[in-house]
Amino acid sequence: MRIEISENDTNNLSRAMSSDHAAALAATGLMDVSPSGVGMWRLATATNRVGAVRIGDLDVVVRPKATFGSVLFMLGYARDPGFTADEVDGLDADDVWPAVAETLVRLAERALRQGVLQGYVTREESLAVLRGRMRAADQVARRPGMLLPLEVTFDEYEVDIPENRIVRAALRRMALVPRLDRPLRARLAHLAGRLDGASDLVPGAPLPQWSPSRANSRYQPALRLGEQVLRSVGLSTTAGGASVAAFVVDMAVVFEDFVTVALREAFGVLSPLGRTVGQFGAWLDERSRVRARPDVVHTVRGVPRLVLDAKYKLGYSDGSYPTADVYQLHAYCTALGLLRGYLVYAGSRRVGAAPVEHRVLNTEIDVVQWPLDVSVPPAQLVAQVAELAAASVDVTAARTPATDAPG
Repeated sequence: MRIEISENDTNNLSRAMSSDHAAALAATGLMDVSPSGVGMWRLATATNRVGAVRIGDLDVVVRPKATFGSVLFMLGYARDPGFTADEVDGLDADDVWPAVAETLVRLAERALRQGVLQGYVTREESLAVLRGRMRAADQVARRPGMLLPLEVTFDEYEVDIPENRIVRAALRRMALVPRLDRPLRARLAHLAGRLDGASDLVPGAPLPQWSPSRANSRYQPALRLGEQVLRSVGLSTTAGGASVAAFVVDMAVVFEDFVTVALREAFGVLSPLGRTVGQFGAWLDERSRVRARPDVVHTVRGVPRLVLDAKYKLGYSDGSYPTADVYQLHAYCTALGLLRGYLVYAGSRRVGAAPVEHRVLNTEIDVVQWPLDVSVPPAQLVAQVAELAAASVDVTAARTPATDAPG
């Protein structure tokens, strides 16, 4: 059975399934599940969640406003602005599993084109000869009075480094998900095989830590997506033994993170002396008791010059948006001493929606509602953010200084 529905669809579905399947589907967070009769379950989309779940022979897909390829691009770009649009060009937009797998394969192939990365790994072993340095305390505690073997610590130059462990684990996990054709599975298995010297990750343990460097620069796009795969793609079984595969994404978080990073990149070109801060700390009141955290604030010499807030919401049929958001931006502008603020939305239900400016009565504050069309190809989406950044820099002016709140 296959169930397909658009994200944030308000129409509930009623389907027959076992209690094991219903419990497994609810646990993924993709849909809200509640009983609606004997053997029947009411399914409703969870707010802003998209992705796919496979439970036995049940397929559930919640489609985003954007294509799955664009979702992957926003995920990748938010973690690494070097993640380019061509990484997801030509992906099949109809199914999340092939889209994720194909993107990971492309990035892994690019990472391994110059060979498998190696690095120094610190080892602690018991050896018959001295290598590196001896751990005297361990030698005395474990082998009192014995000369051999020696407890030693040494550095080994090898492939078993965090970068290879993460990429290998992500490739192996994607090879187990449903709805992949044989050639794609073969490419995943081949790439994982090239990293056989990397050890397995411990299930449930935190991912290995790595730091960006010139040495691993070619790995970084694959690492970013690999970490996302390991965090988002779940493989398990139901109480009845049916296999479960899930890839679930919170689009509100993805959109906010993407907008923050894309604006930071754009402002870095337009206002190189400034600094763009995500989740900026400020106060709404004089006694510093009411906190405010705008999604994006651009400062110049420590003084806020621009405030923007990302909202992953659909507009109303007439192209307008919830008025509470305008109240919120008005408060941010007042607290930060700005005459203009921007509400950045993920598109509108009205075709051709354009930015709308609101002058707040009895003030000089303008709140601009600016839709981004997330259904366009990734390169155009980045261009839209750059257009927003250019427009905001051109017309926004500060009124009074404000100070970033601690924390």
